[in-house]
Amino acid sequence: MRSPISGNTRTGQKTAVPRHGLARVLSKAGVCSRSQAEQWIREGRVSVAGRVVSDPHFPVRPDGPPITVDGKRLASAEKVHVMFNKPRGLVVSASDEHGRDTVYTALAAAGLPWLGPVGRLDKASEGLLLLSNDTTWAAGITDPATHLDKTYHVQVAGQPDAVALAAMHAGIADGDEWLKVRCASVLRQGEKNAWLEVVLDEGRNRHIRRLLAALGFDVLRLIRVAIGSLPLGDLPKNQWRRLSAAEVAMLDRRHAK
Repeated sequence: MRSPISGNTRTGQKTAVPRHGLARVLSKAGVCSRSQAEQWIREGRVSVAGRVVSDPHFPVRPDGPPITVDGKRLASAEKVHVMFNKPRGLVVSASDEHGRDTVYTALAAAGLPWLGPVGRLDKASEGLLLLSNDTTWAAGITDPATHLDKTYHVQVAGQPDAVALAAMHAGIADGDEWLKVRCASVLRQGEKNAWLEVVLDEGRNRHIRRLLAALGFDVLRLIRVAIGSLPLGDLPKNQWRRLSAAEVAMLDRRHAK
């Protein structure tokens, strides 16, 4: 079988430089999302070596001819990593076809570069949301293989007992998916409801809500309070801050042991 490596490094020949699709290269540079890059390319705003390219999958090399967007040479944007305390009611999307407010409404006046959400919170959920233009860092956090724990405080109607908590640990089938938690415990109880602490090491669509609904409990509030060892802390609702270099490194799954 012929080796996929071009040439033989022992004889001094060069190894082939990998090529990537043009839209991916723009996204990796941190200037826009992949879908936005595809749109720019189709609109004729992107050129390679002075020639307009309309194919988002056009192959380019990282060390290849210059790429320009609207006549300006592409340069990697400063890597920005932000945590945001999302209130209930905001949509985690750059735009919404129904005209609903998005998390970007709170960031609009901040003067930040393009940022993409690192994972999701549904409209009714609250708490810690990460945003970044560092797509490689973000992919490491959202990759299911990394098993980065996410901690939630969940208010439910009713009083989950030991049997219900055990069922959350063991898991249940919901359609074609198996839903379970890594850890669940009661934080406090009232007369008609209770607060749970729930830890996930995976995240399916509406995971906690679907699991609790299957066990007969309505979710009243759902707040993400930590991602890995990064807590939401006392960041006010609807406010954001940049992560420190230490926090960025702490969550960097590329270097996790």
